[in-house]
Amino acid sequence: MKVNTMAEMMAAGESPDILFWVGCAGSFDQRAQKITKAFAAILDKVGFKYAILGKEEACTGDPARRAGNEFLFQMMAYQNIQVLNGYGIKKIVTTCPHCFNTLKNEYPELGGNYEVIHHTSLLQQLIDEGRIKLKEGGSFKGKKISYHDSCYLGRANGIYEAPRKVLEALDAELVEMKRCRSNGLCCGAGGAQMFKEDEPGDKRINIERTDEALETGASFIASACPFCNTMMTDGVKNREKENEVAVLDIAEMIAANME
Repeated sequence: MKVNTMAEMMAAGESPDILFWVGCAGSFDQRAQKITKAFAAILDKVGFKYAILGKEEACTGDPARRAGNEFLFQMMAYQNIQVLNGYGIKKIVTTCPHCFNTLKNEYPELGGNYEVIHHTSLLQQLIDEGRIKLKEGGSFKGKKISYHDSCYLGRANGIYEAPRKVLEALDAELVEMKRCRSNGLCCGAGGAQMFKEDEPGDKRINIERTDEALETGASFIASACPFCNTMMTDGVKNREKENEVAVLDIAEMIAANME
């Protein structure tokens, strides 16, 4: 895929409508790279003018701050803000709720003020505007989908409707887990837990959450966060259900069903 970097666009005297912030998971995690590609393919198809930072993008610093290393967080944040402000970026879209939350709510006090959008909100907007057209009777028609609320999207930022509206556009049956929306259960990876060992207990959080998803009888577990995706996928594997239940990002579902 040919995706322009900000540096290339600026050199050509152009500026994008929006900057796509890929994030660490979307850049380096093999599974999350598929989500990045799916979302970029959607943007290409609707003719959206976007760019990425490429090698100039560093981690937002979210895991460092959550793990208690405030000094490292501020160093990373300042570095990113200098790059973003240097390019005069106003609007950012990201497929990761952790990046979304940090860029939107934690960068302003350090001098980084941007309009930050999560990809599910942008997808909903593009569907509402008729720019994303979905196939009649696509591969999810009539299938049961259960959506897992990411903590940083739901409770932290109050985004519950956009992802569900996007899934409803697929003509699927949306089945909610017992704990959903503001009462949703964390997948177990937030707050830098992704990078450390579990505390002692009798059940891992991601297994608990996956069991709740499997109880709905859904064939697909939809997520909107690369961390949640990893945790739910691990849970499905642990329960040996990977042949019956697929864990997909909302962007992948839309990309697979676009006209």
